[in-house]
Amino acid sequence: MPLTEVVFYGRGGQGAVTAANILASAALESGNKDVQAFPIFGAERRGAPVKAFARISDSEIHLRSQVYSPNVVVVLDTGIMDTVNVTDGLKKDGTIVLNTPRSPDEVYMPFKVATVDATGIAIERKIMVGGIPIVNTPIVGTLPKLMDNLSIDSVKKAIMNRWKGKAGERNAAAAEDAYKRLRIK
Repeated sequence: MPLTEVVFYGRGGQGAVTAANILASAALESGNKDVQAFPIFGAERRGAPVKAFARISDSEIHLRSQVYSPNVVVVLDTGIMDTVNVTDGLKKDGTIVLNTPRSPDEVYMPFKVATVDATGIAIERKIMVGGIPIVNTPIVGTLPKLMDNLSIDSVKKAIMNRWKGKAGERNAAAAEDAYKRLRIK
């Protein structure tokens, strides 16, 4: 399996960095040999744009740069698309995953588009911090449908390893909900 690179775009407090870390843990759990997960921050405050990266491979990864040409772009907050070019560098055959209740048919982009209402799922599963839905675990739950080297069971296991008890169960259930509800154009 060649190198798979993913970029997460979100806002501070939404869990983009945690999403990249969960993806990396799940990818190892799925049998990949090497992974990387790391963020790049602008102003460190809640609501500021955040970009996080993940690399997954079945061989050793020697790259130490940020991801410039991702296979998958994940957008936790579509409002960020007004100020950030989230498709910058996305491979021509790449996929963009949007957190939106809209159908992928309602989104025009020259890429494969996948949509899921991760915010709605977070609200349904009561995954909130300070009254704000946290969409990182639902959005990571979509990725096994788009990546051959990742399973939903490994995502759920990575989540349960990170959060114990009821919190882990709610987040794992949210990931599975998103996996089932992802719509792809």
